[in-house]
Amino acid sequence: MNPLAPLYRLADYLRYRRHRDLGRRGEDLAHRYLRRLGLLVVARNWRPPQGGGEIDLIACEPGKDGDTLVFVEVKTRASGEFNAPERDVDADKLVALRRAARDYVRRAEADPNLVRFDVIAVTDVGIQHFRDAFPPA
Repeated sequence: MNPLAPLYRLADYLRYRRHRDLGRRGEDLAHRYLRRLGLLVVARNWRPPQGGGEIDLIACEPGKDGDTLVFVEVKTRASGEFNAPERDVDADKLVALRRAARDYVRRAEADPNLVRFDVIAVTDVGIQHFRDAFPPA
């Protein structure tokens, strides 16, 4: 366990005590989770300049063939009792995510073959990570 974990929890409590912004808290937890897995988060809440979608987290995963860009959609719910958060990624959201990812790959001059889309579901129970949740095209 990270020795700074209690300090992080206290900072989270103080930050979200007043605002109750559940989505932002979920993104913070997902960010920390990805860092623990060894990924480098290079962008948060990235929007293409022309509009048309937002990518919650963009991470870089080192690999033997090169660095893989991981585009992460974070879905947060206070409780997973009624509906699984990952089910809220619908067809319209997929189109917007893919369009934004293509724009990011083009601007970053990255290899479009080394791209992955993940979904992270954050609930009161914990974090679920769905690697390769859907194909790039």
